[in-house]
Amino acid sequence: MKSFSAYPSRRSMVVGRGGMVATSHPLAAQAGLQMLAQGGSAADAVIAAAAVLNVVEPMSTGIGGDAFALVYDAQSKSVKALNGSGRAPQTLNRDVFVQQGLSKIPLTGVLPITVPGAVAAWDQLIRAHGKLDFATILAPAIRYARDGFAVSEIIARGWAGAEAKLRLHPDAARIYLPNGRAPRMGEVVVQAELARTFTEIAQGGAETFYRGALAERIVANLARDGAYLSMADMAAHVSDWVTPATAKYRGYDVFECPPNGQGLTALIALRILDGFDLASLPVNSPASLHLQIEAMRLAFADAARYIADPAFVDVPIDFLLSEAYIATRRALIDPTRVGDYGAGELPISHDTVYVTAVDAEGNAVSFINSLYYGFGSGVVAGDTGICMQNRGACFVLDEGHPNVLAPGKRPYQTIIPCMVTKEGELWSSFGVMGGFMQPQGHAQMLVNMIDYGMNPQESLDAPRYELLEPYNGDRTLALEHDDATQQALRELGHEVVPASVGGFGGGQIINMENNVAFGGSDPRKDGSAVAL
Repeated sequence: MKSFSAYPSRRSMVVGRGGMVATSHPLAAQAGLQMLAQGGSAADAVIAAAAVLNVVEPMSTGIGGDAFALVYDAQSKSVKALNGSGRAPQTLNRDVFVQQGLSKIPLTGVLPITVPGAVAAWDQLIRAHGKLDFATILAPAIRYARDGFAVSEIIARGWAGAEAKLRLHPDAARIYLPNGRAPRMGEVVVQAELARTFTEIAQGGAETFYRGALAERIVANLARDGAYLSMADMAAHVSDWVTPATAKYRGYDVFECPPNGQGLTALIALRILDGFDLASLPVNSPASLHLQIEAMRLAFADAARYIADPAFVDVPIDFLLSEAYIATRRALIDPTRVGDYGAGELPISHDTVYVTAVDAEGNAVSFINSLYYGFGSGVVAGDTGICMQNRGACFVLDEGHPNVLAPGKRPYQTIIPCMVTKEGELWSSFGVMGGFMQPQGHAQMLVNMIDYGMNPQESLDAPRYELLEPYNGDRTLALEHDDATQQALRELGHEVVPASVGGFGGGQIINMENNVAFGGSDPRKDGSAVAL
């Protein structure tokens, strides 16, 4: 694993051969590593980490949200995908919003609440690829929720930014605003109700969450607020093992979860970029960045038009990734000027957590779990301590759009894990959090590592660009690059705004070489990579 001198890392890579976990909080990374040390698998490790993240980073993730996974099996050298996203309640349809005079689905309250898919995904992943039981895997999360944890720096800032939203719902305010405000860095927070909920799941598994006593309490508590979610909706939920969407980039096989997720966006952009010799251009030069940005804008235009629940509409994945179609899209890029690629209709985006793990046998899981916006809908299901996602806001209300709201339908999903193989061998398991930053982050990490030879930590440390509203053809662009680079892109027609406007996501990467794991963790988050 080489080092790229243009961006000397602020921290070195983590290197190990007995297993590795990387995520956005040290306590979560350690929980995953504990599972590996107890003989657990990569699947056990990512679920333990995700559960701890529900406790220590509650604005970003939780069992009230959804999850997706990519799994690499070292024995068969195969990759498969798990779609753990929930569906719209059966009694919630477009007419509900029309009758209330709403032209789009709100971001807060009960209307954007969909069935939470995370627990079923956790259960299915453990059943298929785990070695430990739910009680063992959830023990660290239960301990931190019951006994308390000290709030870290970046999480404290995110928590404080959600105070106004949390005050809108009494249970949210009671649980997540102790002492009437967001906890500050270093303050200890106890989540006794969430600890009890996790204990119930540890004992009863997904069955209690979707069909048992816990499900009844979730539904009853939400019903008091007028939610449409029913016991029938909960009981009907299933996660699905699906075939990943895949495309080649410079000879590497890149895997993404298929629609209803937006991983296809990253694949389209990479296929377009595969026709340009980026390595011949200086790293992060205006010429290189312009090509990358334009490829992403084209990819998002297609995403806005086509990505939806494939159970309801045909999503032409093979056509969108075909060389014939990609060549026509690539030909639209003018190296000297920003193009106009049309508009689509997709919602805006926000918080997520990502965790990746590789075990001693070489199996890997790339896993992502989210509430969508910070603290999701802002609604907590009573005494369960569960904050409910607002993923339904990803639907549109345009009757002619593939992603229009319908009962039992899955919405467009922003959360996407990524995995890369080389000649069948695992090469990288990674993800970049942050709504519509995610496919942009995936493409940037692969360009950094494949075209420019950066190692995982250098790739995460390198400056990023972020298209802020890519789903409607907007040219607004935030950059972490220097003033000269920003000015050069303005001259090409990009609408560059201050870096403070962008979020730029937070990534975690584990690369494999000669059966050794090399991990990187994003300095934009509180997390770390840890190894045995």
